Amino acid sequence: MSKHIFNLRMSATYSPTENAIATLDVEVLADNEWAALELNTLTPGFLIYVYSMFTCQHMFLRTNGAERNLAYASSKGSILVEASEDWFLEKVDVRFTVNLASGNPNEDNTGYIVSRMKQCPVSKNLPEDLDVHTSVEFNND
Repeated sequence: MSKHIFNLRMSATYSPTENAIATLDVEVLADNEWAALELNTLTPGFLIYVYSMFTCQHMFLRTNGAERNLAYASSKGSILVEASEDWFLEKVDVRFTVNLASGNPNEDNTGYIVSRMKQCPVSKNLPEDLDVHTSVEFNND
């Protein structure tokens, strides 16, 4: 049985207000090489779905960080999605590393942000029995 694997990575920089995006690059791993993700009418639908999970998680990472007075300088993220041969989701692994401009990334703030990321509309609609892992690591610049 052959699984379908989707692996994307993201790097972003932020302006000082509300963690607004200054730059954003997303790449997809295809044939063991990273390439810029280009969304258009020829982009496979499942890849768009994976991208929607990723960007939803990123939006909740940014907005909830700002809510907790964490100002982001930059971040790197990755998402790995495994689907069965029949295209049923089996695993979702989302990871972000954030370089802070300011703020206190204590355990309470980190836990809150991760819990909110799991509530983004796309993630909230994932099957309840799905193996989902979401993590955020903060670094002070």
